[in-house]
Amino acid sequence: MAEISAAILGSGNIGTDLLIKMQQRSQVLTPAMVVGIDPDSEGLATARQRGVKTTHQGIKGLIDDPIFEDVQVVFDATSASAHLDHAPILKKTNKRTVDLTPAAVGPFVVPVANLEEYADAPNVNMVTCGGQATIPVVWAVSQIADVRYAEIVASIASKSAGPGTRANIDEFTATTARGLEQIGGAEQGKAIIVLNPAEPPLIMRDTVHVFFEGASQEEITAAIEEVVDQVAEYVPGYRIVNPPVFESHLDEPLVIPGRGALRGMRATVLLEVEGAGDYLPKYAGNLDIMTAAALRMGELLATNEGA
Repeated sequence: MAEISAAILGSGNIGTDLLIKMQQRSQVLTPAMVVGIDPDSEGLATARQRGVKTTHQGIKGLIDDPIFEDVQVVFDATSASAHLDHAPILKKTNKRTVDLTPAAVGPFVVPVANLEEYADAPNVNMVTCGGQATIPVVWAVSQIADVRYAEIVASIASKSAGPGTRANIDEFTATTARGLEQIGGAEQGKAIIVLNPAEPPLIMRDTVHVFFEGASQEEITAAIEEVVDQVAEYVPGYRIVNPPVFESHLDEPLVIPGRGALRGMRATVLLEVEGAGDYLPKYAGNLDIMTAAALRMGELLATNEGA
């Protein structure tokens, strides 16, 4: 298959990791340009060392460059606020866009749940790192049961949270919660993120609480284990720590502030996400799962008829 040109907006940790993944792992996409705003950034220097063209003039530098004519997919790894500016510009150029920020301009995409559904979309959103890690579990449960409520806590190493991540904390919680509902199938979702300052840094860990009705513990366990295996196909460091833990609230309801009293079963799932170590340390699984999922989606957009 002929390689298809892609551009990466953002020369930070996520953009650089995506660049290396694209070069080392993709048989579909090849990076044509990496875009930043700081001429001295480490990410732009890394791109140049790897033979990729760069610009420090932001999206204007990309669009004004003759190479942009051949670019078919643009990955935005900047920030939520920046993507709000980028999205209408890219829409006018008819370039397919994969948004790795929590801007939520386009439809939410989590590969195991709805990869094919938005193959024709001009702009897709990869939710958040916490969303990519936890939504698959909630989605798996919702395929066989009624999910009344889902709550996730994503704990990431403080050292893996760059300026963009820290600036987007509010967007992270809101966007992840919406993803738990819109893709995961929960009637209501809640998301919390914890920046863990532990030394040495710990890998990404996620706790998923799913309140459900209508399926057995055995069915729920099997569904969760299956979806974990599916995610691990493109994020090898994704794993479940222990089998799901179940708690019954059939007789005594669980009272959740802002949600009220719920009856049913609660499943608690503990996950870990270890990075591949392509560019960043392996503890930065929060970045790895985003770039791995985005690359998979970008390949689909690029190869879909009409792309």
